[in-house]
Amino acid sequence: MTTPRFAGKVMVVTGAAQGIGRGVALRAAAEGARVVFVDRAEFVAEVAAEAAGESAGFVADLETYEGAAAAMAFANERFGGIDILINGVGGAIRMRPFAEFEPAQIDAEIRRSLMPTLYTCHAVLPYLLKRGGGTIVNVSSNATRGIRRVPYSAAKGGVNAITQSLAMEYAEHNIRVAATAPGGTTAPPRRIPRNAAGDSDQEIAWMNEAVAQVTESTFVKRYGTLDEQVAPILFLASDDAGYITGTVLPVAGGDTG
Repeated sequence: MTTPRFAGKVMVVTGAAQGIGRGVALRAAAEGARVVFVDRAEFVAEVAAEAAGESAGFVADLETYEGAAAAMAFANERFGGIDILINGVGGAIRMRPFAEFEPAQIDAEIRRSLMPTLYTCHAVLPYLLKRGGGTIVNVSSNATRGIRRVPYSAAKGGVNAITQSLAMEYAEHNIRVAATAPGGTTAPPRRIPRNAAGDSDQEIAWMNEAVAQVTESTFVKRYGTLDEQVAPILFLASDDAGYITGTVLPVAGGDTG
């Protein structure tokens, strides 16, 4: 029997209550990691309780620096350090032509899909440095090229820049930083909707236009599955990817974004 890939590792997964983040956290736990499931949804503790091995849920609003810092401090206190951070928080709140976005809505998209990654990358560094190295995997998006979500695209372009610059800056400290850029992904219905205000008929029509563009832009003409997104993220997080850093890996059926 081979040793599980993440045996002895402490992993923090953000956005772990739903979707890709949940899948990453549960599979990492099954592969031996001690996992801290972080999300602002209160039910993240329920999800963590599903995990194999040692795990814990932590509620934090990662759109604030205080939330990011608290999550990393909790992981360090609970498990004695941090080896791996997976940044899964993000997601377009609205889809509409750029001219139809209100200024406050633009700000909300940036807060949702850029700031949690920026904040957590900063907050985790002291713990990785103390450990003598570690790994960060950011979940970006191939929607850096796409329609009906320009602010979200800008946020994910920022995630790509964080990934590449941080990787260059901290390679000398044995810290790897990489990212995946998922395309459209089929997932179960969200327990907390991406847009709490709900979508109008017009917004649903705009969303359908975006879905059609995403599907048509892939070579394989379909959305991916959660498992097809989880596997590349955990590969980049593992020692198997030890010579990969600064890379943004498209996982979008051939659409490179």
